[in-house]
Amino acid sequence: MVVTDTITWQEAVQALVVFVLGIVLAAVVRRGMVRAIDREGSRHVGRVVGRFVSVVIAAVGAVYALGMVGVRIGPLLGALGVGGIAIAFAAQDILQNFIAGVLLQVRHPFRVGDQIGSGDHEGVVDDVNLRTTVLNTYDGLVVYLPNAEVLKNPIINYTRTPVSRTSLTVGLPYDADLQRAREVLLQACRDTDEVQSSPPPEVWVEELPDSSINVAVRYWHPADIASRWRVRSAVAVSLKTALDAAGISIPFPQRVLWFAPESGAAVSGADAGGPGRRAD
Repeated sequence: MVVTDTITWQEAVQALVVFVLGIVLAAVVRRGMVRAIDREGSRHVGRVVGRFVSVVIAAVGAVYALGMVGVRIGPLLGALGVGGIAIAFAAQDILQNFIAGVLLQVRHPFRVGDQIGSGDHEGVVDDVNLRTTVLNTYDGLVVYLPNAEVLKNPIINYTRTPVSRTSLTVGLPYDADLQRAREVLLQACRDTDEVQSSPPPEVWVEELPDSSINVAVRYWHPADIASRWRVRSAVAVSLKTALDAAGISIPFPQRVLWFAPESGAAVSGADAGGPGRRAD
């Protein structure tokens, strides 16, 4: 930083005015960003971002004021630029999480107190800062998720919608009356507490595997995570009780063995040929 010429008092006053205006503008911008960004769930983000922007504005004003009084700052800015590039490479992850944190606060895919799922983690959002998203999981753990990873992965917000749908697969024997079995399952599902009547439950044949006819029981319930598991358990108990009362058993895995009459050896499945089968 080098002073080139002798300055006059008029130039000094002008530079001082520019510097003061820069400070005032920085304060106004900072306050405006705090009001614009800091809402419920954003907390201190507007304050931090506003502080950063106000420092940049004040620095620009100071540089411009120094230029007006003949102070050369080119060499200093060149050194700061090279140092800034090195710092940016060293702090790449920090910068990614910072930018992701700002985007999360501005876009609001979730707020503090929401129940969300991100990656392999589910829980209640305890805090969202400029580096991590803090979750209180239902296992009693506190998980700190990097904001960049949260932004890259799909985000499930269980609080944003009032109800969601769950599907439970039930196996039925091949000799069962499917129409009657569907009616039994539908009625059992309707009679379960917290299962929503609108949209109504559904029962559909899903697949025909080796040992059973699998049907999908689909029902709607309150969207929060605790209700999802509580209602799922209640529905499973209700379905099993209703099938038992109707005399419909849930089959277990079976294998059919074929005995060749020539050797008496047992083979299974499509390799068998001839009569004389036995089911284990």
